[in-house]
Amino acid sequence: MSLDLYIIKEGKSLRCGYTTGSCAAGAAKAAAIMIETGETVKYVEIDTPANIKLKLEVNNPSIDGKKATCSIIKDAGDDPDNTDGIEIYATLSKRDDGQVIIEGGQGIGRIRRKGLFGKVGEAAINPVPRQMIEKEVREVSNSGYDILIFAPQGEEIGKKTFNENIGIEGGISIIGTKGIVYPMSEEALIKTIYMEIDMLEETYGKSNIVLVPGNYGEKLAEELGIKEPKVKVSNFLGNSLLYIYNKGFKSITLIGHIGKFSKLSIGVFNTHSKICDGRMEAFIYYLALMGAPMELLNRVNNAVTAEEGLNICIDAGYGEVIRRMEKGAEDRIRKYLKDENYKVKVIIYSMERGVTLC
Repeated sequence: MSLDLYIIKEGKSLRCGYTTGSCAAGAAKAAAIMIETGETVKYVEIDTPANIKLKLEVNNPSIDGKKATCSIIKDAGDDPDNTDGIEIYATLSKRDDGQVIIEGGQGIGRIRRKGLFGKVGEAAINPVPRQMIEKEVREVSNSGYDILIFAPQGEEIGKKTFNENIGIEGGISIIGTKGIVYPMSEEALIKTIYMEIDMLEETYGKSNIVLVPGNYGEKLAEELGIKEPKVKVSNFLGNSLLYIYNKGFKSITLIGHIGKFSKLSIGVFNTHSKICDGRMEAFIYYLALMGAPMELLNRVNNAVTAEEGLNICIDAGYGEVIRRMEKGAEDRIRKYLKDENYKVKVIIYSMERGVTLC
């Protein structure tokens, strides 16, 4: 059933939705209930990491002894989302050892490249949805279950996403860190970033400010002992840098993943994949300046993910490329701001290698 939760953006009331992760957790819980009670269910309630409870309609329920299957239809609300309306199924078989084993089936993509949230060959079911699924079924029983998540439309819909670009093949991903889809236009998101910067200015003044694309960069900043105020800027680095500079902040630190900041290192200030995908071009540019052999350039050029490209460089003895990218990003930010003396620090991390890369 539709989520009765709205946010106001640009004066418009936009309805929120729920993620594929919530759908998988709901379907799994409903199937567990059917196994334990021997009866089909029409609705199931689950918790989300956003502390919002969902009551989800259960579709296509079936029971066969200690095995049950059902589905939940994804509702993205007013957010443009290729997976809106897709059916996410769960088939559960009861175990007697208390283990919860989660696997992906038809329509769920497989991880084919290193650097993602899982091992190569695993189903593209992200960590938070896995935690949600296990939590919800354990609320039903501690007996344990084999859980198969699948989506019959997933392979076709997956072709409309960016999964193949990041090394996920054969279907969609089961994702969602909050369990809730919050619709937001680009303009509204940029305005929200500006408001957060204003708030930080009022609270902490105009000393140093830390820009991170998302949650992981924010967490890493804390691990590195960086105490200055932080703002999440998504892909909108250029807008954020100009706004901060013109407000008079004394310095800026940026912490981001190699996938986004490789683009920044060659002067890309909106890092969304629909705007620009210059990750391998950035590697090749800096490797060429380092005098790397053509054989290495060709290998990197054939890489699919930035993590893969970086691993190739490090294994070949060119890990210093990451330092060159950081310096290049700093130089291009100063040119972008038209202030060659501005204090800016760029830190690039890898999911596999961390910050200390070479």
